[in-house]
Amino acid sequence: KLLELRLTADVLTLTATPIPRTLHMSMIGLRDISSLTTAPVDRRAIVTEVIPYDERRVKQALIRELARDGQAYFVHNRVRTIHERAAEIQALVPHAKIIVGHGQMGGHELEKVMLAFTRRQADILVSTTIIESGIDIPTANTMFIDQADHFGLAELHQLRGRVGRSKHRAYCYLLLPPDRTINEVAAKRLKAIENYSMLGAGFKIAMRDLEIRGAGNILGGEQSGHIAAVGYEMYCLLLEQETKRLRREPIIEASKCHIELPGLDGGAGSAGDQLPKRYIPSDKHRMDAYRRLTRVDTLDDLDSVAQDLTQAYGKPPKPAQAFIDLTEIRVAASTLRIDRIHREGPDLIFTTEKIAAVMPLFAQAPGRTTLIDPKEVYYRPPTNYLTSPSTIASVLRKLLVRPVRQKTTSTPPQAPKITT
Repeated sequence: KLLELRLTADVLTLTATPIPRTLHMSMIGLRDISSLTTAPVDRRAIVTEVIPYDERRVKQALIRELARDGQAYFVHNRVRTIHERAAEIQALVPHAKIIVGHGQMGGHELEKVMLAFTRRQADILVSTTIIESGIDIPTANTMFIDQADHFGLAELHQLRGRVGRSKHRAYCYLLLPPDRTINEVAAKRLKAIENYSMLGAGFKIAMRDLEIRGAGNILGGEQSGHIAAVGYEMYCLLLEQETKRLRREPIIEASKCHIELPGLDGGAGSAGDQLPKRYIPSDKHRMDAYRRLTRVDTLDDLDSVAQDLTQAYGKPPKPAQAFIDLTEIRVAASTLRIDRIHREGPDLIFTTEKIAAVMPLFAQAPGRTTLIDPKEVYYRPPTNYLTSPSTIASVLRKLLVRPVRQKTTSTPPQAPKITT
């Protein structure tokens, strides 16, 4: 509707858990996405448990919450039986004041219920899922979700977000029916919501939801679909390539160029030190950093990843910076359609199917350029340029990276005089 009024309007969508289709669209480049991972000051993770419905456990948790002068939610998403459930809760804690709220109540009546709970005129609110968004009551820090297997992942995360909105420890209990078993998909959802209870887990929950439900129909209304036949990573790659093809954008394979230079190629003996453990202590986060660095396909993407690492862990130490520089060289070489870079004696050899496009790179480079065959360029820099891995990296950055970064503004140089 906004775009009908003005096509140039910018639209920002905010959500705790993007639905699988929206998340998938962002991951293949159809939509931009940013993730906020910094929690509010003094906010604590919510203790989440999946348990069968047990009156004793419910009573103990309610008494504990009331003893610290707090309030509690009990979510029962069946209007027909909600008053029966409220009566059962009242029998467990007779001294507590309980009120009931649901969407079939009149507007003024429901408003009266919510105001009473907000003003602490009641201890326990038994309600349907009408409380899943827009409710901010810092004193309510215990929640029960009845028949939790009937809820979706995003809905469970939204409901859980109604507690833990202050510095006090919050508790969320996902109650399962004692008289029946739950299906496999529901078990996966509940396992995910229980595992991802840390602060800022919404994005991980959305990713798990995407794995469980599938990406769905991007151009239609369906939000479910199966992509297990080809695997999610391959599916995203194929769809991303087709999107670029339709946009008439160049399709560049990430890190296609092979670099074989002693001390610079990250070979045996140096791979373990590329991103040192003292720099990124967590094994999981360190592997994620490796994955992001090896999958970038443009220098802009690499700059973004390097900036994220600096903001999260500080200035990269020398081994990490060397790995980032090597990635920069590899991405630039891939962009220039260079397939391989290796060294033979005093020569750096560039293998490519695009000799005509590569030759201008050596126009202003000191040293000598020799064309041996239609696919290989031999470049011999001055002797002091090859004294160490760092000087070799410097040579390659000047040759490859600088032209890629400046290609939109610089005039292509004339091809150098070559010896055949």
